[in-house]
Amino acid sequence: MNTFLEESAYFGVVVSLLSYELGTLLKKKWKLGIFNPLLLSTLFTIAFLLIANIDYDEYNEGAQYLSYLLTPSTVCLAIPLYENLGILKKNWKAIFAGICSGVLSSLCCILAMALLFGLSHQEYVTFLPKSITTAIGMGVSEELGGYVSITVAVIILTGVIGNALADLVFKLFRIKNPIARGVALGTSAHAVGTAKAMELGDVEGALSSLSIAVAGLMTVAAASVFAQLL
Repeated sequence: MNTFLEESAYFGVVVSLLSYELGTLLKKKWKLGIFNPLLLSTLFTIAFLLIANIDYDEYNEGAQYLSYLLTPSTVCLAIPLYENLGILKKNWKAIFAGICSGVLSSLCCILAMALLFGLSHQEYVTFLPKSITTAIGMGVSEELGGYVSITVAVIILTGVIGNALADLVFKLFRIKNPIARGVALGTSAHAVGTAKAMELGDVEGALSSLSIAVAGLMTVAAASVFAQLL
């Protein structure tokens, strides 16, 4: 049975999609931020591979095809932005300042963490792209000499945490402006945060989509500079 599953070209895709669907069902039932479908699907997949004693490389032979959809799916986020282009034109200065401050805050926190915990240069650059979308973050980590696989895990974890804690943070700091919410989620929690932003409203989703792209480009440029600081 294991041999049949491992040799199937669709095995990895099927396991990933079923795990995500199960996570989605649990999220709808319990309606708690911690029940994030992406986080749950990751845990379910790991558990299944361990129980069935299936090697990760065999699973990834099929699952890797899903990663090909990362770039086009990110590009598709431009649609809600186009539909709310007027808001961008009217508030572009505040939006740009918000994204810029978010990117710098993220990079400065990683630098402080590296100094505090004595991380090596390779470990340090691995964490620098933690708040940008996976499609861009993988390239940044590889270019700077980081551990790409760890970067992917950190990016996903960052997005899940941002998605789960968004409502609490907005309530705690009384952030009600849809533009501020969208920029905050897109800049700090990339695509997973944008999924949450789209739940909050069209404006939040549009500005979060914009923030992903702009924050990604800023991080590509700024990470090269920050990489030289340690």
